[in-house]
Amino acid sequence: MTDSLSRVLVVVPTYNERESLPIALERLAQHVPQADVLVVDDGSPDGTGEIAEKLAEAEQGPRTIGVLHRAGKQGLGTAYVAGFGWALERGYDVVVEMDADGSHRAQDLPRILAAVGGADLVLGSRWVPGGEVVNWPVSRLVLSRGANLYTRVALGIPVKDATGGFRAYRASLLRTLSLRDVASQGYCFQIDMVWRAVKQGARVVEVPITFVERELGASKMSRSIIVEALVSVTRWGIAERSRRLAGAFHKRSR
Repeated sequence: MTDSLSRVLVVVPTYNERESLPIALERLAQHVPQADVLVVDDGSPDGTGEIAEKLAEAEQGPRTIGVLHRAGKQGLGTAYVAGFGWALERGYDVVVEMDADGSHRAQDLPRILAAVGGADLVLGSRWVPGGEVVNWPVSRLVLSRGANLYTRVALGIPVKDATGGFRAYRASLLRTLSLRDVASQGYCFQIDMVWRAVKQGARVVEVPITFVERELGASKMSRSIIVEALVSVTRWGIAERSRRLAGAFHKRSR
């Protein structure tokens, strides 16, 4: 990470993560003490937002912890978009996506940040050499690998792990991605953002990580999230192929 990319914000969306959030923030302080944190809480009924406020007030390290409260559960995608906007307004150079549930290891973040020096978007990847997943059932492994294979084929993007949510963006890239138009959620949000970056000509690299099944709380994965991703990727793929065919036909008809 160069001096010109020294201001880093880690955006951590939360919904009912009162047990896992303090652990996640402690681990971030250990491994990336200079990175600021923004907790985006969607009105967690279990009081996660209030705990985040107390942790922010008690913070004594070189970093700052911000808390963005939203009214009710509005979804992962809009939480990240809100966090991105907050970061851009405050002049951060790099913005990180990271879960609060322990599945994204803070010790992997320094390597992700180091790669930003040569990229616009760095993906923490489970499916490149050196990446791995711990404690997942076979069904989840098949789902993730299948979703990523389908995404590569449908959209034609050379990315092994487009659905992963542990990544770092240069702020300069986020400013070009029309964030107000992003309405997708879950898996689909992560694919949407990679797809937009690739179409923008961004430099996208993947860094191997170890993904650990969440330690506390309940998974937010649902059938609706999976269906949204499948439908959206299919629609985007058809639209892209239609655009390419139209372009090729136009060139031949000249």
